[in-house]
Amino acid sequence: MRTLCASTLIGEFFVIGFAGLVAMKDPDLSVATVWTVSGIAMFLSVLLCGVITRPGGVALGWALQVALIAAGIVVPTMYFLGAIFAALWWASVHYGRKIDEAKARFAAQAEASAPDPA
Repeated sequence: MRTLCASTLIGEFFVIGFAGLVAMKDPDLSVATVWTVSGIAMFLSVLLCGVITRPGGVALGWALQVALIAAGIVVPTMYFLGAIFAALWWASVHYGRKIDEAKARFAAQAEASAPDPA
């Protein structure tokens, strides 16, 4: 699960950065505000790569997905991109858990069928 989720989060890192560039064109927003918000979101996406397997990591990932969709208020394209990444996040969590379970079953089967070294 960690690999799939981390891949999604790294993709989000770049999308957040590009959305920040687009948001800079809004005359109502200051450059400092745009990059403070974008920088925090980018930092969180990288930080989540490391804590995804800890308790609450997946929930924090969902919170980031909601924030990306909400960013559509400033950059309307983020409604679409946020929804795409939320779907990718769901797939990463769902199929990542299935892969982890399959790996655990395979390891248990391999251990059970291994010859006794004694």
